[in-house]
Amino acid sequence: MGSEGQIVRKPRFLGLHGFRTSGAILKKQIETKWPKSVLEKIDIVYPDAPFPAQGKSDVEGIFDPPYYEWFQFNKEFTTYTNFDECLAYIEDIMIKQGPFDGLLGFSQGAILSGGLPGLQAKGVALTKVPKIKYLIIIGGAKFKSESVAADAYSSPIQCPSLHFLGETDFLKPYGLELLKVCVDPVVIHHPKGHTIPRFGDEKGLESMMNFLDKIQKELPEKQEREIDYKEDALEA
Repeated sequence: MGSEGQIVRKPRFLGLHGFRTSGAILKKQIETKWPKSVLEKIDIVYPDAPFPAQGKSDVEGIFDPPYYEWFQFNKEFTTYTNFDECLAYIEDIMIKQGPFDGLLGFSQGAILSGGLPGLQAKGVALTKVPKIKYLIIIGGAKFKSESVAADAYSSPIQCPSLHFLGETDFLKPYGLELLKVCVDPVVIHHPKGHTIPRFGDEKGLESMMNFLDKIQKELPEKQEREIDYKEDALEA
């Protein structure tokens, strides 16, 4: 492997967009709001969710269609439809476009991101891809489906996680609940609502940069495993 192991690469994250938006919308939100100093330290892949929006999007008139959703749910958010299909779809993306170092999610994508490490640890999702190592959660919450939550949070979420919490976000109380099942989470507070925030102060930006720097320092140890993973995928 020699010099190849010394190549500095950015951490790669799979970016999961919000309900009835799209990968292109999440990309635009992040790239117009986060400073170049952050964007230069991370690679994010922005797929669309598997299902076309089955109703009106909250971003209609702000961002152009098409809009997508990861899975559907009842009014109380306790029963999910097409959830297994969603998990298989995400795994397929990770196989074809991976490996990924972590997940970044907003809203419905953040709920998924926060729950996937636990589902993977239980062996009920993402069984064919490397372990999720890092999380960036923006406007997240816990799964409310009892059957899904039982697997997702059966043990604490061990991987390092960074959480954006908006003071006026309707999901903030549920985002705080998610923090309780994470081991040593990093939290960035912002004054806005349910949105991709700008970095309003130096403290938040410093927390983000430190989180990405920590990942960067750990990446070289992954080079060998990454090559093994690609060889396994080719043989499969």
